[in-house]
Amino acid sequence: MAAPYTTSLSQAYPLLSGISGPEDLKKLSIPELERVAAECRKRVIELVSMNGGHFGSSLGVVELTVAMHHVYDSPRDRIVWDVGHQAYVHKILTGRMAEMHTNRQYGGLAGFPKRTESPHDAFDTGHASTSISAAAGLAAARDLAGRDEKVIAVIGDGSMTGGMAFEAMNHLGDIKSDVLVVLNDNQMAISPSTGGLKNYLVNIPLNKTYNRLRKFVWDSISLLNNELGDTAKSTVHRIEDGIKAAFTPGAFFEALGFRYFGPIDGHNMEQLVRAMREMRALPHPKLLHVITTKGKGFKPAEDNQSKWHASTGGFDIETGKNLKPSGKPAPPKYQEVFGEALVELALRDSTIAAITAAMPSGTSLDLFQNAIPSRFYDVGIAEQHAVTFAAGLAAGGFKPVFAIYSTFLQRAYDQLIHDVALQNLHVVFAIDRAGLVGEDGPTHHGAFDLSYLHAVPNLVIMAPGDEQELRNMLYTALYEVKGPVAIRYPRGSGTGALLHKEFTSLQVGKGRILREGSSLALLGIGTMTSRAMETAELLASGGLDPMVCDMRFLKPLDEKLLDKVASQCHHIAVLEENSVIGGLGSAVVDYLNRRHPGVRVATFGLPDAFVTHGDMNALYREVGLDAVSLSDRIRQFRDQEA
Repeated sequence: MAAPYTTSLSQAYPLLSGISGPEDLKKLSIPELERVAAECRKRVIELVSMNGGHFGSSLGVVELTVAMHHVYDSPRDRIVWDVGHQAYVHKILTGRMAEMHTNRQYGGLAGFPKRTESPHDAFDTGHASTSISAAAGLAAARDLAGRDEKVIAVIGDGSMTGGMAFEAMNHLGDIKSDVLVVLNDNQMAISPSTGGLKNYLVNIPLNKTYNRLRKFVWDSISLLNNELGDTAKSTVHRIEDGIKAAFTPGAFFEALGFRYFGPIDGHNMEQLVRAMREMRALPHPKLLHVITTKGKGFKPAEDNQSKWHASTGGFDIETGKNLKPSGKPAPPKYQEVFGEALVELALRDSTIAAITAAMPSGTSLDLFQNAIPSRFYDVGIAEQHAVTFAAGLAAGGFKPVFAIYSTFLQRAYDQLIHDVALQNLHVVFAIDRAGLVGEDGPTHHGAFDLSYLHAVPNLVIMAPGDEQELRNMLYTALYEVKGPVAIRYPRGSGTGALLHKEFTSLQVGKGRILREGSSLALLGIGTMTSRAMETAELLASGGLDPMVCDMRFLKPLDEKLLDKVASQCHHIAVLEENSVIGGLGSAVVDYLNRRHPGVRVATFGLPDAFVTHGDMNALYREVGLDAVSLSDRIRQFRDQEA
C-alpha cells in the first residue's frame, strides 16, 4: 500500500519528493527553491482538500519556511512556531512528506509541532503568543551550555497582540541573547487583527518614502561584513536609526532592545534568503518584519481569509466548493445558537456587551459585531486583559458576555479569580469548545474547565444538554444570577432540539430527572446527558432499569436531587466530558460521602492524561465515553459493587 503512494508523490512532486530533510535544500538555487515552494503550496492544498486542517496560515508562509530551512540548520538550529497551525510546510520539509496524508488523523501526525514527533519540532505549540518566550528559554539554555546554535521564533501579527509576546521581547532585550523573531505580518489572526499594533504595522509598509530609504540602508548593511570599516558601519547604523525614528514613531521594537529590519516581501524567495543570511550573522536580538498574504496561491482563501483559516476538508481544488454529500441538514452549531440568542437579548437590553479575544467568527460573536458594533469588543489575543476588561464593564453597570474557548480561558485564570470572582462581579463566561474537539488535539481539548472553575467562590457553573437549554441558560445567566457565571458547551452541531422563540428562566442549581429508574442512576452534565440516555437504553436492553438525571449545574450542586437519587439507587455513575479529577464526579462523591456514605459512586470522564487528536468517535472510544463502552464499564461497576 505504501509503494503506490510513494510513486504517486514522486510523479506529482518531482523536486519535493527528493527532499528528505533541510540539508537537501541547501544545494538548491533560488529558482529551484521557488519550484520547491510551488510544490509545497500544491501539496498543502491537496492535503487540506482531503483531510481538512489549518489552511490559509500554512499557504501564507510557504516561501518563508523554505527560505528558513535553506539558510538555517534545523534541527541543530531551533525554530519555534507560534501557535504552530502554519507549520505544515515545515513538516513536509523535515522528513514527513510521505506521512502528511495522516495529518490530524487518529494515529497520524499532529496538526501542530510536537517534540515527540520530530527533532525538528523544537517546542510544542497550540496556543498563541508563546514562541518568543520559548525561544528566549532555548537561547538562554544555549548560552549557559556554551553552544552556538541559532534560535528563531516565527510569530504572526495576530499572536503579537498577546501580552506574553511583549513580556518576552522586553526580557530578551534586557539579556541581549541572540534570537531572531520573524514577524509574519498578514493583518490576520483567524479574523482580521485588531488594535493599535495592527495600525502601527500597517503604516510602515505603506510609507513609500520610508521604503525607498530603507532599501538604501538595507543595501548598505549587506556590505558590512565585507567592505565597510567600523566608522562607516557606525554611520550607516545612525542613518538607519534616523529613518526609523522619523517613519516609525517611537521605534517601538528597538525601544525593547531589538534591531528591526524590514518590512520585506514574504513571498519573494531571493529577498527572504538574503534577509535570513543577514540575520544569521547578527549576534543580538533582532526582528525581521515579513509581509505575507494569508491563503496565498489559492484564490478562494485569498478572497475570504477568515472562512479559509481552516477547512473541514472535502472541497474541490479548482473551485473551493464543498464536496461533502448534501443529505439531511445538520442541526445548528452550539456556537451559532449562542451567538443568535445573545443578539436577540442584546437588542432588547442595552446593557449587554460582547467580548472576544480575536475569535469573533470562531465563537459566532461576529453576529453581534454586525448587529450591534457599538457594544462589541475584540481585544486581540489577550485573554487576561479580556477578563479584567469585562470586570471593569461589570463594575460600570453593564452585563459583559465573554465568549472564549475552554482551552484559552485557562490563560486568564488569575484574572477570573482576582478581578471577577473576588468582587462578585456579574460577568458571563460563554465557554465554547468544552470537552473533546477532535483533530486539533490536546492543545485545544476543553478537558479541564469544570475542574479549574469548580474551586472558584461566587461562580455559578452550568452546562446545557441541548441547544434550547443553551438559550435558556444564557437568559438565566444574564437575569437570574447576580455574580459571575460560566456556561460551558461543546464544539459542533447540537442535538436537533426544537428551538423556542421565547426564553425560559431556569432555577439556578436545579437539575432534572429524564428517566425514572431504580437501583442504578446515571448523572450526566452537558454533552454527557444525551450520552447517558443512550447508555441507559443499552443497559435497559440487558435487564437493568437505570434512572437518568441531567444535573445542569455543577455549582451550586442540586443536593435535593442527589438526596432523592441516593434514596432510590445504591449505585450512581457520573458521566462528564471533563477530567475525572475535580469536576462533577468529585462534587457528587464529596457530597454523598458526607450525607449518604452507603451509596457507591463511580466517575466516567476524561482520563488523567492528555487525549490525542483524531475523529471524535475514535476519541470517545479511546477514552471509553461512547455509549457501548460506557454501558460495559457501568455494568462492570454495578456487578463488582453489588
